[in-house]
Parts: sequence; structure tokens; C-alpha cells
Amino acid sequence: MMEEKKRKTKTSTAVKNRYNSKVYDSIIVRIPKETAEAFKEKCKAENIPQAQIIKKAIDAFLNS
Repeated sequence: MMEEKKRKTKTSTAVKNRYNSKVYDSIIVRIPKETAEAFKEKCKAENIPQAQIIKKAIDAFLNS
């Protein structure tokens, strides 16, 4: 008796993009390269996602 192979399904990139565009928005910020590199390095060293830092700063600003 042959075992049925389970079909692996993956959500397409297009579906993910549609969801993200409905739920999220983007904010683009231009900062000096040195600042960006220092930010990325510190986030990596402290194992903190970059987006988490930005979100916390925005929340703090909105709640002040």
C-alpha cells in the first residue's frame, strides 16, 4: 500500500503582499549612513529587531 504524499502548500508572495498592504503601512526615513550602520550593528549586538525599536519610539511619541 503506497502512502499518499501530503502536498505542501505555501502562501504565495502575492497573497502575503496583499495582506501586508491592507494591514500595514510604510514610513521611509533617510538618515546618514553612519547612523544607520551604527543602529544596525547595535540592534544585531543586542539581538533586537530593528522594527521593534522604531515601533517603540513611535508608540512613546504618540503616548507622550
